[in-house]
Amino acid sequence: MQFLSQKSSLKKSIKNHGKKIFKVLILLTVIAIGFLGFWFASKAMLNTEYPMVPVSSSNMCVFQLNCGGLAHPFERTLDVGDLIIVQGANALSVRVEYPNSDILVFRFPKQNSYQEDKLVITRIIAKEERNGITYFRTKGDGQGSHKWPEIPSASECDIWYDYRENYTLDGMISEKLLVGKVVFRIPWVGYIALFMQNFSGIFIIVVLIIIILIVEFVVPIFARKKAETEPKKSVESPSEA
Repeated sequence: MQFLSQKSSLKKSIKNHGKKIFKVLILLTVIAIGFLGFWFASKAMLNTEYPMVPVSSSNMCVFQLNCGGLAHPFERTLDVGDLIIVQGANALSVRVEYPNSDILVFRFPKQNSYQEDKLVITRIIAKEERNGITYFRTKGDGQGSHKWPEIPSASECDIWYDYRENYTLDGMISEKLLVGKVVFRIPWVGYIALFMQNFSGIFIIVVLIIIILIVEFVVPIFARKKAETEPKKSVESPSEA
């Protein structure tokens, strides 16, 4: 009878924890759906395929010795680890009055058809229209000896090349590769996105979730089972005086 009672109690405990695990899975699913919904809503509202981008390169960092350090969200240049908010833009809406010109996000020009797609963040120096297509002269704020807001020399500007026609011209980059312009920056938050982009980061997050589930649900089951199988100590009544 005691064995049957323990078995029934164990089944009940497993059932209760199964319900808790199911609720946790439902919660994680709701969070994932909410995140995806927010992402797609951001893409629609900001009119760009990449509404949020982490800054991983120091080419926009004016203080090269302190890249990735403390930064104010309203600074007019960028720092490593920033998360930038990007709004879709066309060539006509881009501000070109350097040093108050826009910081733009482009798809990186391709040297060949096998090159992976990636983004580049840089500031517009000037723009020029050729055969109905607008091309941008750009430069990273932290590049060269004349760092932003100093006026750069021509040799300090970015030199772009793409094997496809009308994507680059004379070192300039075409509006065909324009993703959008930076409208806001959030310091440090970009480190989380950069961490999650690496396989090691994803692996660590998965392992932590598994450990939390084990500690929260599996360990209590075995602890309760052990407590139920241990013989109970009899409580002796105090002897009468």
